[in-house]
Amino acid sequence: MRVCGVELKGNEANICLLSKSDGLFDLPDCRVRRLNLLDINSRQQLQDFQFAFSKLMADYKVERVVIRQRAAKGKFAGSALGFKMEAALQLMGDIEVEILTPTEIKEILGKHPIPIAFNDTELKAFQEVAFTTAFASLIR
Repeated sequence: MRVCGVELKGNEANICLLSKSDGLFDLPDCRVRRLNLLDINSRQQLQDFQFAFSKLMADYKVERVVIRQRAAKGKFAGSALGFKMEAALQLMGDIEVEILTPTEIKEILGKHPIPIAFNDTELKAFQEVAFTTAFASLIR
């Protein structure tokens, strides 16, 4: 199964593709590491963001998108732009989308630690949260 882990941060969707087959994990190359949404008030840009993300998932044959949930209020609350991006991803009709809370991810990783150091993955530092989200989704 191939999943795409997503961390929504500001106006960016940081992504990481991860697949698991016969108990082995694979980090396939991806032409995009993050997608941006520049104008919070532009309906067209939101539709373009959704289309670009959907096309990327189709091109790489991703079966499920897993989004790390953000706090709705408090010190580390997500922005309105992030929630719009999350809604755009959830409304894609051609792929399964799920949300994992940081608590769920922490519990899963506590029981099943990641068997490789993040630095050895050759991913960019900003992709770490998306990577752990995808890993937690596949291991549970």
